[in-house]
Amino acid sequence: MDSGIDGLMDEPRPGAPRTISDKQVEDIVTETLEKTPAGMTHWSTREMAKKMGISRETVRRVWKAFRLKPHQEATFKISKDPLLVDKVRDIVGLYLNPPERAIVLSVDEKSQIQALDRTQTLLPMQPGRIALRTHDYKRHGTTSLFAALDVATGKVIGECMSRHRSKEFVRFLNKIDASVPNDQEIHLILDNYSTHKSPVVKRWLAKHPRYHMHFTPVGGSWLNQVERWFSGLTNKALKRSVHRSVKELITAIEEYTQVANKSAKPYVWVKSATEILDKMKRFCDITLSAHLPISSVSGQ
Repeated sequence: MDSGIDGLMDEPRPGAPRTISDKQVEDIVTETLEKTPAGMTHWSTREMAKKMGISRETVRRVWKAFRLKPHQEATFKISKDPLLVDKVRDIVGLYLNPPERAIVLSVDEKSQIQALDRTQTLLPMQPGRIALRTHDYKRHGTTSLFAALDVATGKVIGECMSRHRSKEFVRFLNKIDASVPNDQEIHLILDNYSTHKSPVVKRWLAKHPRYHMHFTPVGGSWLNQVERWFSGLTNKALKRSVHRSVKELITAIEEYTQVANKSAKPYVWVKSATEILDKMKRFCDITLSAHLPISSVSGQ
């Protein structure tokens, strides 16, 4: 306070002075965002350091400061379904406010699950060493799993079949029909796979009026809760397993289903349809602005 206005000036700081100018920082950020190295899809610290004539550590610090990660890339898909809004509200409504005296089943197929055997014996985990397996494998055939997740309990009705045509889907519907009490309405949440809409299936549904079909938006399978169950099956029972035949594979899938059903809990859906649609709108706005000239985005 004794220094007055001069006291607002920055005092000399310890350590070595900056070795990179603001212009160099700007150039690094601009190159990272707007260009790529010759013959490559993205920058590495080594390539950027060579381009700018600075150290890799300097590039790393600049990228960290501006939260730039050119080595990473995620995926996305925006549904173009003209009935997107109606379908989102319909399915989320079933999750948050299920109808009375009815069961809501999230249904899908996990097709072409491979029975894989490693080419050499696995080396088990030991203290100080992780388990080892060969990177290559032998194929022993495939199976397709039909699954119906009860969204109220988290339990699954499942059956493995050699193929996944309309014929097999009707067979699975018959299994569902035998598993659900006759006095309950049945609401099925499915994707837009042609098997679910074939004439054979439509004739079956006409004879079973207690069934109500709810289709996810095109490109919106993330709305189907059974996909989360499939993820658990893959990570916990299939990804690191060894199966020398399709029969062994089916046995493993059935065992996982039984174990999972014993401790099943429903997935908790927390987002309303409005919240989901608002988030999708914000993402679409960001995506659109990323492809517009700066003058258009700023309104100049």
